[in-house]
Amino acid sequence: MSELLKGKRGLVMGVANDRSIAWGIARALHEAGAELAFTYQGEAFGKRLQPLAESVGSDLMVDVDVTDDASLDAGFEALAARWPTIDFVVHAIAFSDKSELTGRILNTSRSNFRNSLDISCYSFIEVARRVHPLMVENGGTMLTLTYDGSQRVFPNYNVMGVAKAALESTTRYLANDLGPEGIRVNAISPGPMKTLAGAAIGGARKTYKFTEQNTPLRSNATLEAVGGTAVYLVSDAGACTTGEIIRVDGGYHVLGMPQYDNL
Repeated sequence: MSELLKGKRGLVMGVANDRSIAWGIARALHEAGAELAFTYQGEAFGKRLQPLAESVGSDLMVDVDVTDDASLDAGFEALAARWPTIDFVVHAIAFSDKSELTGRILNTSRSNFRNSLDISCYSFIEVARRVHPLMVENGGTMLTLTYDGSQRVFPNYNVMGVAKAALESTTRYLANDLGPEGIRVNAISPGPMKTLAGAAIGGARKTYKFTEQNTPLRSNATLEAVGGTAVYLVSDAGACTTGEIIRVDGGYHVLGMPQYDNL
């Protein structure tokens, strides 16, 4: 796959560390030949990101706060100054107050609901609006990340399930809006993974163990598997795939109950 994305370049948003899903995607895109740029938020994340970016040959890093229009404008202006066109963007950004990712959704605060939907869903629209001029000439691919908690109830996922449901609907509407211009919009839905974001969910270790024991493949998603899916969607092989929520979860989503031995 080393030549599959040769000549393509794009932006990856949301790399927290070398175990984050965004990094697994970035690494796979690089190995397939893509040239990468990155965003981060704040000095601390910038310091974590820099050696990772350098390891894939990138020196283009932009500080972007997706809740701040001026920051978004400045970030994409800096990107456009270097690259007048790009082929893909990976949106791997989500947030909720950790204290509200335990217990019941009944106790979700208005402020955290707004903040969670703003960062986890609306930011994808803001990114799409700004990346659109960089793709309108040649087409491209927009990717985001979701989770099956958007469709089914998972303990402690709470407001993030609502946010991801909104994000998946947004993916479909953007796919329809941008399809005539050759821009594809899709979401990847991995199963539970041992990431910084995943660890914020109450009972994450139990969830990870349970799904690993019960998926048809008896395995949770890996960074390599998620990254490979992203490569397919960005590549010409994904030319007719848009508006999709592609699950990379070992098949867990097909189950109606645990495996017999685990009942």
